[in-house]
Amino acid sequence: MRNPLSKIEALENARALDRVATPYREFVHALPLGRARDVLHGRWQGHPLHPALVQLPIGSWTSAALLDLTRGNERAARLLVAVGLAGALPAALSGAVDSADQLPEQERVGVVHAAANATAVALYAASLAVRCRGGSGRMLGFAGLTVATAGGFLGGHLAYRQAAGVNHSEAVPHLIGAGWHAVGAPEEFPRGRAVRRLVGEVPVLLMRDAQGVGEVHALADRCAHLSGPLSEGEFSDGCVTCPWHGSTFRLTDGACVAGPSTAPQPSFEVRLNDGLVEVRLPGAA
Repeated sequence: MRNPLSKIEALENARALDRVATPYREFVHALPLGRARDVLHGRWQGHPLHPALVQLPIGSWTSAALLDLTRGNERAARLLVAVGLAGALPAALSGAVDSADQLPEQERVGVVHAAANATAVALYAASLAVRCRGGSGRMLGFAGLTVATAGGFLGGHLAYRQAAGVNHSEAVPHLIGAGWHAVGAPEEFPRGRAVRRLVGEVPVLLMRDAQGVGEVHALADRCAHLSGPLSEGEFSDGCVTCPWHGSTFRLTDGACVAGPSTAPQPSFEVRLNDGLVEVRLPGAA
């Protein structure tokens, strides 16, 4: 039996979509959003904001469709279509800033997802215009809901099949045994230089302070955003910035201080024992 998702999976490898995805990414990165970019990512709440924002347009348009199936509710249906259109803008903007910091396969599905949602907005805008002139607008509304549903299916594929927007460090505590793990002698960790070690099957970034007492800090090396190698990133002001998409984490505790990541980085306790540097992850299974 043919995989029903084969057509969607084909989008992931459709390099022709890069001709749209690349300028789309560059356009979104160039938007002068400032600190609002992290707000739209959802860093302040610890997970992506986009899934919550889409509830308003989808809920409003679904309710309008139900009213369109009956008579005498034209005014309420028109209001719901308008509310959905108002909610579509922040939902689209949050989705855009998320999709601009993804892997190529995710970006390709993302631009089709965005195109479907833009088409749904256009159909609902046309439906509202017809309704405001006293016409029905029902068929345009039904068409808009159909396209929005297809766009939502692609969004689900992005989130649950391609793992866009999830915390890629969530499994770390379950991959490392409890207790202390030796990672090397103190002289193996020069001041101000990142060192990568494996603890079990988990890569760990270790960094000794360039100044002061030279305390060693340890974070899971794979970025919570999309598993980028933090040990290859830039280090400044006590933080490390992922080389892939620019998420920034504090070395002392793994807190995320700049997105697109919305999750903190697993942080290890460090000690010197019997001449060896040892690390321990609190809460490891």
